Amino acid sequence: MPSSATTCAPSCGKNQTTILRLLTERRDDLVHERTRVLNRLHAVLRDLLPGGAPTGLSADKAAALMKGIRPVTATDNCRRDIARDLLADLRRLDRQVKDNEAEMRETIAATRTTLTTLPGLGTVLAAKVIGHIGNISRFPTEHHFASYTGSAPLDASSGNNVRHRLNTGGKPRAELGPAHHRRLPDPRRRARAGLLPAQDR
Repeated sequence: MPSSATTCAPSCGKNQTTILRLLTERRDDLVHERTRVLNRLHAVLRDLLPGGAPTGLSADKAAALMKGIRPVTATDNCRRDIARDLLADLRRLDRQVKDNEAEMRETIAATRTTLTTLPGLGTVLAAKVIGHIGNISRFPTEHHFASYTGSAPLDASSGNNVRHRLNTGGKPRAELGPAHHRRLPDPRRRARAGLLPAQDR
């Protein structure tokens, strides 16, 4: 737990913490929907343009590509209309994501947190940390905080090596924890599932 930055100032209210959590969850929904719309638009343009649309497609790039489309068949006309609708949806989602992040910045400023002064920690990640952790002063020590986030070290039985133990529950593991904090399927169970009865015996 870095001493140079605080998750949330002591005056940070529960309302601000809850608002940030709601805003980050809303942003996740918007980003997922934007990705779906963008993929669909890319697929439609692939059928309208020779060679398809390039990677790294954006609303402005898609609009520029669509200006050169000259439908010949009724099917292509339908595809173009769908592409226009998808482009409108993409622009709307871009605006909503931008407005969402602006609201995050305003709420983060009200908490007087210094998290955003840390290198590489921007608005969205700071909002997620505050939204799911809140006032960090509620943890007596850094060890309590590490236990809460599922990153508390545990001495290995083989010697003095230290490894990270798995968090047994709680939201921080799902929302903030890295991939190695998530429970993986047992490979032995997967291997046995594909055996024939005779081989299993």
